[in-house]
Amino acid sequence: MEPPGTSRLEAFSDGVFAIAATLLVLEFTVNTNDSAPALGHQLLHLWPAYLAYVTSFLTIGIIWINHHSVMETIARADRTFMFINTLLLLVVSFIPFPTRLVAEYLEKKSGEGAAVYAYDATLLLMALAFNALWTYARNNRRLIGENVPERTLKAITWAFRPGVPLYLLVLVLAIWSPLSSVVVTLVLAAFYLPSAALFDRET
Repeated sequence: MEPPGTSRLEAFSDGVFAIAATLLVLEFTVNTNDSAPALGHQLLHLWPAYLAYVTSFLTIGIIWINHHSVMETIARADRTFMFINTLLLLVVSFIPFPTRLVAEYLEKKSGEGAAVYAYDATLLLMALAFNALWTYARNNRRLIGENVPERTLKAITWAFRPGVPLYLLVLVLAIWSPLSSVVVTLVLAAFYLPSAALFDRET
């Protein structure tokens, strides 16, 4: 029997990406008690939350864009592909939790390192899952559409290849400087932003 198409898989994936991105806003909280500091003071001191939010939102956005680009090359989805995609979504939907940890503990002596380790490890798992998804579909053009040119597949492969070592690097960097690790993660999100345009040029 011919493996099913990808429309339902894409719809489910888009829903998970949307929910994960929306949940990130929950990291913003202020104290409304009468004895709490002035609102302006609290807003200024929420900068770790702003940094974590922007980094995670861009990261999830890039994952979604690249996921869409990958799915454009897929002609059909088998059970293994759907299982790997589910693992990817499992990690994506978890991102809001370590994002909140970073927002709460960054630049605090207690818990800062553990929060950033959890954050970086989650993004490393995301990169591993994404590479596994693409490698499975790409191998021997197992699930690739007949009309997709080989140059497009090579472009996607080269774009994804640095992901795992780079996220491993930011995880190691967190040992010396948790803040620098988060900033570099933001830079990585900006680095991957043009990848969708690269895919479009290669199609």
